[in-house]
Amino acid sequence: MRYAIHADDRPDGRLHANELLTQRVVELSGGEHAEAADEVIYVLDGDGELEVGGERHRLRPGTSAFLAGGTRWTADGVRVLSVLVHDPPPASAPFGVRDLTAEEKGSATSGRQFVLGARPELGCASATQFIGLVPPGRAPDHYHTYDEVIYILEGEGELHIAGDIASLRPGSCVHLPARLVHCLANTGDSELRLLGVFRPAGSPAEAYYPDGTPAAVPDAEEVES
Repeated sequence: MRYAIHADDRPDGRLHANELLTQRVVELSGGEHAEAADEVIYVLDGDGELEVGGERHRLRPGTSAFLAGGTRWTADGVRVLSVLVHDPPPASAPFGVRDLTAEEKGSATSGRQFVLGARPELGCASATQFIGLVPPGRAPDHYHTYDEVIYILEGEGELHIAGDIASLRPGSCVHLPARLVHCLANTGDSELRLLGVFRPAGSPAEAYYPDGTPAAVPDAEEVES
């Protein structure tokens, strides 16, 4: 399936790339960075440090960082999933760093939850980054109005598109163009965790069934019951 690959199949670290987004795995070991694109990163492993804007931030698994286009920064000691957001609108802040292990969860459809990383409220006007928490089972087929790249962090699953099925495991990478009807199913016995980045920025809970009907999101009382 052309929408799904595995990171092991791309030894150069370059995963999905188009005019909107470039997804890649990068080893950060010093040296200055200053991309023209916005860059959102998520630490996969290691223990290091980010220096940006005269500040130093510890980097460890679960750390998210947004670096606006043109911002100069250095980092070392970590392997990250990086997504470049090309031709971005102006950012409202040059950078932002968050520990996603300490962020609150939001709710989406079919019992799924998410944790937000880089987003407009944190200065990143071009895209939204999130961790998706998918319970065992399959949600109905649906689509989004944004272009999205996904990286599987933990768990086993399947991607269903137009009758084709691709197996997913840690390191699997997915590109979902806007309005592509799909389903990402958790075929394991425990929670599947994925890292997603999409543009334009918005909510990971926004989804539509194939007939265009908005997918319902449970309210707080339904989630608690």
